[in-house]
Amino acid sequence: MLPEAVRRASCADKPAILAELAQVFSNAYAFEEETVHDALTERETLGSTGFGRGVAMPHARLDCVDQPVATLIHLDRDVDFDAADGIPVRLVLGLVSPTDSGVQHLHALAEMSRLTRDERVLHQLFEAQSEEELYTIIANSGLRDAA
Repeated sequence: MLPEAVRRASCADKPAILAELAQVFSNAYAFEEETVHDALTERETLGSTGFGRGVAMPHARLDCVDQPVATLIHLDRDVDFDAADGIPVRLVLGLVSPTDSGVQHLHALAEMSRLTRDERVLHQLFEAQSEEELYTIIANSGLRDAA
């Protein structure tokens, strides 16, 4: 994950989160924003990627991607994301992978999931006050190289 792929943002609802996420992918990795947004939105129609515990992990696969890449958005307030546990999200970990990267994509999702199961790291991410602090937490957790 690049430092440019970490952002604090204010979003009112799930569609706004997906739009913000597409913009972060576009700015950090030079992907076409509309293409990423469409893929994330399409994936979300299959079922919510609200993983629970205040975390969402929207993800998609695209032909224009060479390797899995990730983003992190820390929302200024909790937002409903249709998570299985009903808890609104505050952290959004996004993942975009190549279309043909089944194993790589699943591995990156698993790494992201492991990160959110670490109570200490999750607490630090929720409490972080800046994008720099968020990136430092991610870099020290090992996720930076997972995607």
